[in-house]
Amino acid sequence: VVLMHMKGMPKTMQLNPHYDNVIDEILSFLKERLNFAVACGIKKKKIIIDPGIGFGKRVEDNLNIIKNLDKFKILNCPILTGTSRKSFIGVLSDNIPPEERLEGTIASVVICLMNGADIVRVHDVKEIWKAIKITDALKNLK
Repeated sequence: VVLMHMKGMPKTMQLNPHYDNVIDEILSFLKERLNFAVACGIKKKKIIIDPGIGFGKRVEDNLNIIKNLDKFKILNCPILTGTSRKSFIGVLSDNIPPEERLEGTIASVVICLMNGADIVRVHDVKEIWKAIKITDALKNLK
């Protein structure tokens, strides 16, 4: 089971989203949903959490989530991120279209993995896999 945070509804989630503290709000939401799922009989070891990058978030919220992914480790569940071709990458790259966001996707995936993501959802598997192999080697260097 993947528990994902999203503020608002799909049709309106990007219309002026606001957070007083994006990390605290997402953590609180995921903790509550995690407790509910476990209370309903889902084994915690079967649950993955996703902070919902790009779902009801501003560019700065997405960057803050990526920078602070390690804070979600407190929930003791694998962390999934999906930054592939997201609009925040386009905004930060002179509004390039989704099909031209590979380099930004690679950068965001590598940083997510370095900051605590356990699973990444991507479009360009072959290209991202190459970056993940290097990232894993650097992460596991002793």
